[in-house]
Amino acid sequence: MAATTASASVTLNHHRSVVPKHHGVSLNSRIRVPARFSSNGFTSRIRATSAVAVEPELRTPAQDATEAELFACPICYEPLIRKGPSGFNVPAIYRSGFKCRKCNKSYSSKDIYLDLTVTSGTKQYNEVKPARSELFRSPIVSFLYERGWRQNFNLSGFPGPDEEFKMAQEYFKVAEGGVLVDVSCGSGLFSRKFAISGAYSRVVALDFSENMLRQCYDFIKNDESIISSYLALVRADVSRLPFPSGSIDAVHAGAALHCWPSPSNAIAEINRILRSGGVFVGTTFLRVNPSAPTILRALEQSALRTYSYFTQEEIEDLVTSCGLINYTSKVQSSFIMFSAQKQ
Repeated sequence: MAATTASASVTLNHHRSVVPKHHGVSLNSRIRVPARFSSNGFTSRIRATSAVAVEPELRTPAQDATEAELFACPICYEPLIRKGPSGFNVPAIYRSGFKCRKCNKSYSSKDIYLDLTVTSGTKQYNEVKPARSELFRSPIVSFLYERGWRQNFNLSGFPGPDEEFKMAQEYFKVAEGGVLVDVSCGSGLFSRKFAISGAYSRVVALDFSENMLRQCYDFIKNDESIISSYLALVRADVSRLPFPSGSIDAVHAGAALHCWPSPSNAIAEINRILRSGGVFVGTTFLRVNPSAPTILRALEQSALRTYSYFTQEEIEDLVTSCGLINYTSKVQSSFIMFSAQKQ
C-alpha cells in the first residue's frame, strides 16, 4: 500500500521483451495435497474430500497460449486480444493494449497495472465496496502494510512471511511450472517471493486496490530480477476473476478471506479458474476461542465490525461446499493456513 498516491503516468524506461518458457504441467486431480511440515507448534487437519486501441490480429498458437489467453474479460470471460510487445512481464504488459473479442471492451494498462475490473474505463460511475475492501485502497494503509501493519500479525500466531511462503510452497509442489495467481496480493509481499522462486512459468499479482499495486511496483521497479521476470500486476475483483475457466494451476490468498465482501463468491470463482488438480492455499485469522483471554475477545469483537472471522469448521465447510476437495489445514493460535484442490 503506497505512502502517497502514485502518479498514473509513470514512464517505464527499461523495457525488456521476454518470451516466457512454456512448461507443460499435468495436474492429477487425485494427487493429495502434501502436508510435510516439521513439528513447530502447528496443529494440522486433513480431509480427503496507457489504453491502446486493439484490433484483431494474427497471432501464433504459442503466443495465444502463453500471453493473450491467460487474461479474460471479467464481463463475459472470453480471452482477450493483446496488441503490443511480446513477453509476460511488467514493462511488456504496460506497453500493451487488451480488448475483448466478444463484447469489444478495451482494458487499460496505463497505470502500471492492467485494470481488469468490470468498471475499468468508466468516467462517471464509481463503485464503492464495503469498508473492509475500501480500507486497503488507502495510500496510507498501502504504505504501512509492509512497514509495521503486517508484522503485527505475529501476535495472532502468524509465523512470518518467510515461513508462510515455505509452507505454501509445500502445498504448491504439484503446481510447479504452472501459472500462479496471488489474489488479494496487497503490496506484493508474497507475489515477489513466488516470482523470484523460479517455480512458476508466470505469476500474477492481483488486487482490487490501486494503491496496493502501485506500492508493489515501487518495491520492484529497481529490481531487474523481478521487473523482467514472468510477473504481471493486475487490478481485479476476487469475485469476478479475469481468467478463463480451468486455466490456472495455483491460487494463493494470504490473510485475505476475512476481508472479502463475499468469501463464498470468491472461492467459487477460484474453483472456476483452477485446472483439474490445481491448488488453492489461503491464510486468515480464526475467530477467537471463547476460552481466550478477555482482552483478545474484546479486540475480536471490535474487529468483527469491519472483518469476518471464521472457525476452522466454517472454513472447511465453505471451501468444500464450493466444490474443492482434499482439504487440509494447519493452525497456530488464531492463524490458519488451509489448502484444497480442484477435482
